[in-house]
Amino acid sequence: MGIIVNYKNVEIDRAEKNVLKDVTFTLSKGDFYYLVGRVGSGKSSLMKTIYADVPIRSGDKAEVLDFDILNIKKSQIPYLRRKVGIVFQDFQLLQDRSVSGNLKFVLNATGWKNRDEIENRIEEVLNMVGMANKSYKMPHELSGGEQQRIVIARALLNKPELIIADEPTGNLDPQTGYQIVTLLHELSKAGHCVVMATHNLQLVEDFPGKVLRCEGKQLIVE
Repeated sequence: MGIIVNYKNVEIDRAEKNVLKDVTFTLSKGDFYYLVGRVGSGKSSLMKTIYADVPIRSGDKAEVLDFDILNIKKSQIPYLRRKVGIVFQDFQLLQDRSVSGNLKFVLNATGWKNRDEIENRIEEVLNMVGMANKSYKMPHELSGGEQQRIVIARALLNKPELIIADEPTGNLDPQTGYQIVTLLHELSKAGHCVVMATHNLQLVEDFPGKVLRCEGKQLIVE
């Protein structure tokens, strides 16, 4: 499978403290990865370097989807982020507009112009996450699990090769969390590379995938 993320001997700082060093790993298209480790072990920092939200201190190589993260220019970052779907734990939906309005906002912001194409893509991603009949709802009218499905739909809008999910089940009850992880595994089987940070080791047992562990300032590839 094609490698879409390639890090070699990378060091990552957060608030001027070294959180990870000698980080070497690759991510491949169509694979599912868990990122595990204690709070403060560097999971979120590592994920944020992938979409250039946290700078890398040093490294021999840090390539993401043909972008050189070590030398990326500010002007290139929006183009990188269009190729990466990001799923946040706390949803970050715009509360003043409908589900459809939230998705339209992202498409408009990333350069989509044709109204029919926008409507069709919104319909497609809502179908993919089992929310086809919820496009008119406001975020506050949806359950936590439904909101997280909308967040995943939003992450899929620009057909990303890579999906990064930071504790996507953290605010959900166990049953709903299982549904969300099932959905993410289905997306990986459809060809997306999925990286999911989690504290829930039961999920790792119940839905097997490759495991990356942050421990003692190291990234251990299990």
